[in-house]
Amino acid sequence: MQDFVAAGALGALVGGAELASRYRDRPSALLGVASAWLYVLLNAAASSGVLWVVHVFGWRFGTASADQAAALQVLVSGLAALALFRSSLFTVRVGDQEVGVGPNLILAMLLGVADRGVDRMRAKDRSQQVTRVMRGVRFDKARVALPAFCLALLQNLPEQEQRDLAAAVEALGTSEMTDTQKSYALGLLLINIVGPEVLQSAVGALAEEISEPAPQAARTLPQSRTGTDSITA
Repeated sequence: MQDFVAAGALGALVGGAELASRYRDRPSALLGVASAWLYVLLNAAASSGVLWVVHVFGWRFGTASADQAAALQVLVSGLAALALFRSSLFTVRVGDQEVGVGPNLILAMLLGVADRGVDRMRAKDRSQQVTRVMRGVRFDKARVALPAFCLALLQNLPEQEQRDLAAAVEALGTSEMTDTQKSYALGLLLINIVGPEVLQSAVGALAEEISEPAPQAARTLPQSRTGTDSITA
């Protein structure tokens, strides 16, 4: 029984790590999405099922020691969800695309449901965060400096994601949206990569260069008293 628990836990860890990689700015948002839990449990069940098959056929993977065989069986079964849910039995052409039919189709469906659940739950919060952080930021001033500064704060961002961000910012620059709309959209692009805290810190550091100057309050000069006031003895 312990072997099945260990294999299931390893499979659940694999599924959870994959989901967390899709929502790197806030992985904790997955805790409130039922479809995310279902995906993790499905990975755990698949790993336990593979371990059952391994025990039925007595696969020892070439090891003579019973302890080594048990550990290797758990390890192989726990990681089997990676291969199982990404395999397709055959492909069919739908329009101009080839769609794989098999366990990977279940994976894609569950990930799609999880994506929609997380997006619906976080939409209001993300809107409030972006409008608060990016209020007053001029897109024409921030389109180069702010992404460059945010990316410099991160040390391990893949080059492909950097190129994708540059292409998205370039597309924003050529769109017909207003400067404020472009600024908020830029904030959404960056918050997906660096998170709200880093974005707020970067905007604060570059505030003088990328923000609109604050309107100066009109100063009211005190009116001088005229000589109409009479001096009474």
